Amino acid sequence: MKTQRPLSLLSILFSAFLLHFHPTPTAGYYFYDTSATTTDTATAGGDTNFIRTSCEITLYPDLCYTSLSGYANAVQQDPARLARIAISVSLSKAKHMAAYVSNLSRKADYGAPPRAAAALHDCFTVFGDAVDQIRGSLKQMRRLGGSGDSLRFQMSNVQTWMSAALTNEDTCTDGFEDVPDGPLKSDVLDGVAKVEEVTSNALALVNSYVAKVTTP
Repeated sequence: MKTQRPLSLLSILFSAFLLHFHPTPTAGYYFYDTSATTTDTATAGGDTNFIRTSCEITLYPDLCYTSLSGYANAVQQDPARLARIAISVSLSKAKHMAAYVSNLSRKADYGAPPRAAAALHDCFTVFGDAVDQIRGSLKQMRRLGGSGDSLRFQMSNVQTWMSAALTNEDTCTDGFEDVPDGPLKSDVLDGVAKVEEVTSNALALVNSYVAKVTTP
């Protein structure tokens, strides 16, 4: 029978880092931020059936509906408005995740194992790119105009940027493959997954709108 090897100094330091920087409950608020809300759910009088039906084409229809149903009055059964609001929601989530990772990466400079520190810094960088791409998509959606080839070109930009944002969000998780399991890694990956879900839903609604306006 093999004898258990004593923990290395690196393992002990990494465990201490995870315990010290394990996010507090208040740090996780960004998953449920409602700062982008334009319609009070309690007073929304619009028909939410349009949103529920539209969300059926997404990969996460329940999340899609719960995150967007409060905007029923603003949407008014307009697929372009629905796509725009979905992008706005994903931007809010991505911005909060980027801020969260930024805070962790600064702390990681003081005692974290190199692999964990590098993963956090890389994650912050790609999430910054994702935020810029989602923001660009939202600006384009707010400036939509024209028809035909002009509209298709504008929507192509939105699709490209949202797809790139989703790729960047996923890239964040790649950097944690060699990081030992623990609270820090778990919290970051769970947070990224939540942002990816709303980004994926927004892209699906964008694609759905594109199909509507480009079909002869």
